[in-house]
Amino acid sequence: MFWTLLIFIVLFFVLQRYAFKPLTAAVEARERALEEAIQGAQRDREEAARHLQDQIKALEAARAEAQRVIAEGRTTGDKLRADMLEQTKQQQHELLARARVEIDNERLRAIADLRREAVDLALAGASRVIERNLDDQTNRKLVESFLSTVPSTAARGGG
Repeated sequence: MFWTLLIFIVLFFVLQRYAFKPLTAAVEARERALEEAIQGAQRDREEAARHLQDQIKALEAARAEAQRVIAEGRTTGDKLRADMLEQTKQQQHELLARARVEIDNERLRAIADLRREAVDLALAGASRVIERNLDDQTNRKLVESFLSTVPSTAARGGG
């Protein structure tokens, strides 16, 4: 047993001098390398998280911008529709007013035509009745002055 103990002690000193120090240094170097790798991975993870947050913020900003553009488009569309509707109503009122003016003008022309025809018929009838023909211009003036004193049927509400 003495020899075993002596061999063990000698081998221990030899291994400590030549093997344990390099092995310990290699293990410590490996530990440092692993620690640096872990720290590098942690830094990469934190940087990736920052990039992810930046991307999320950019995506939210893009969504907000898209919503703003959509809302703006709706507002513009509604305003354009309201403007077009108002313009159409205004054109409708203008067209209706023009039609009423044209109807009034046609009515006045028709009344004037009826009066002229009434004058012509009255003159023709009066000529035959009295069997004497005064000059046409004097007769026309006489009948027109008579008809202007007679209230017209349009003024009485007849038409």
